Amino acid sequence: MVAGPNDTGGRKRTSLRPRREFLRLGLGGFTSLAAADLSRLRAGTTARGGSTAQATAIILVWLRGGASHLETFDPKPEAPAEFRGPFDAIETNVPGIFVGELLPRLSRIADKYALVRSLAHTGGGHPAGSLQVLSGDPDAQDKLVPHYPDWMTVAHYLRADPRRTIPNYVAVNPVDRYDNFTIAGPSYLGPTYEPFKVFGDPSSPTFEVPNIGLKDEALRNRLSARVDLRRSLDKTRREIDRSGWMDAADRFEAQAMNLLTSAAGAEAFDLSREPDAVRQRYGLHSWGQQCLMARRLVEAGVEIVTTEFDGPLCGRVQNWDDHAVNHHVFDANRFRAPFFDQAISALIDDIHERGLADRVMVVVTGEFGRTPRISYVASSGGGVASGEAGTVQPGRDHWPRAGSMLFAGGGIRAAQVVGATDPRGEDVIERRVGPEDFLATLYRHLRIDFQTAAIPDLAGRPTPIIRSGRPIVELFG
Repeated sequence: MVAGPNDTGGRKRTSLRPRREFLRLGLGGFTSLAAADLSRLRAGTTARGGSTAQATAIILVWLRGGASHLETFDPKPEAPAEFRGPFDAIETNVPGIFVGELLPRLSRIADKYALVRSLAHTGGGHPAGSLQVLSGDPDAQDKLVPHYPDWMTVAHYLRADPRRTIPNYVAVNPVDRYDNFTIAGPSYLGPTYEPFKVFGDPSSPTFEVPNIGLKDEALRNRLSARVDLRRSLDKTRREIDRSGWMDAADRFEAQAMNLLTSAAGAEAFDLSREPDAVRQRYGLHSWGQQCLMARRLVEAGVEIVTTEFDGPLCGRVQNWDDHAVNHHVFDANRFRAPFFDQAISALIDDIHERGLADRVMVVVTGEFGRTPRISYVASSGGGVASGEAGTVQPGRDHWPRAGSMLFAGGGIRAAQVVGATDPRGEDVIERRVGPEDFLATLYRHLRIDFQTAAIPDLAGRPTPIIRSGRPIVELFG
C-alpha cells in the first residue's frame, strides 16, 4: 500500500474526486488491482479467534543503519577519550540507570521501559545484521533477499483470521530494504503475508492514506457488484492456478475491499482525529507522527506495526550508518536525538496512559551497535551533520559484537537493565542476547508457541520458526 503526499502530487481536491477514485478502483475492476495495485495493497488477516480488543500487539521502531549504543542506551563516560565521545551519561528516574545526555525525555521515564545492553551476533553488514535480528538467519554473509521470513510475517501467518476488517500487519514507512538489499519480507510464506504499507511523511499537511474508506454508499455497492462479477469470471483461472498467486490475489482483494468500505479502517489511519496537543506531544515531524499512527493502529486492533526511523531527520545520508565518510557521528546524534527522544518517550507514555501497556509491546532497535573506538576519515560530501567533502571527521563503524535494545509495555518488568558490556562497550560480559532470543521474546508476548510452531517452506517441509533461541526471561519477571 502506498500512501503520502507524493501520491497526491499536491492536487486540489474537487467534488469529482470520489467518482474518479471509483472509476480508477472500481470500473477498472480488481483485475487491474490484481496485476498492479495489489503489489501495493498487500495485507493479510487477523489474530486467531477472540476479540482483537484484547489481542497482544507489538510496535517495532527500526533504526535503519544501526544506532550507536554509546550515544544512546549504553554510555561509557569513564572510557578512554578515543572511545567515550563528547557526551556525558545522565541519571534517569530509576537509581543506577543512566542513558546518554542527548535523551533527557527518556531519562525521565526509565521506570516505564527496560534496556537490553547485550545484543550480539555475527552479521557485520547491514543486510546480514538485519536478517539475523529480524528473521534469525544465522548466516554472517550479506544476501540480496531473505532466506527466512521475518518475525512480522511469521506472526501474521500464524495469527491469520479472515474476519478482520483492517490489516493485521501494517508498516508505516516500511522496514524492507537497505540500498539494493531486501532486509525483511515473507520469503517462502509468499506475498499474501506482506504488510499493508504506508509511505510518506504523516506530519505533512498533504499526507493521506489513499484507497481507504470510500464514503459514498452507492459507489461501494457498485464496486462490490463489479468484484462479484470479476470473481465469477476468474473461477476457472483460480481452479487451474498452481503458483499461489490467485490465492494471494483473493486475500489482497478482500483486504482492499475492507479498506475501501471500512469506516473503522479509515479512522485508524486518520491522524486529524487526534487533538492538537497529542500531535504536538509526539512531535510535528515524521518520526513523531509515525509513532502516533502506530499507537492508533494497535488501539484499533492491528497486532503488528513496524515503523522505520530514517530519512532527513537522520542527517545527510538519511540513516543511522554513522561512518565518518557519511556523518560526523556526534553532530549526527546531536541533530537527530531530539526527534527520537520526543517520539519514543511520547509513545511509551501514551501506551501507559491509555491502558495499552499490558497488551502492546514497544521495541526499539536496529541491526547492531557502532564501533566503540572512534575512527577519523574524510567525509564523502557535505550536508546535515557532515562536513564538506574531504573534511576529516569522527565516525563509528558497524559493530555486531554489542548493541542495545529498548522494551516497553507488553507487561514487562520495567525499570531495569538486562545484560552488560565491558567498560569500553566493545563486548558483552553479562547475559548475551542473540537474535533468536530476541525473536523468542517477541513470540512469547504474541502467545505463539515458538518451541513447536513450524511453517512450510517452498518444498512443503515444516520449518521451525525458532531454531535455538529462548526468551529474555528477565523482562517477564
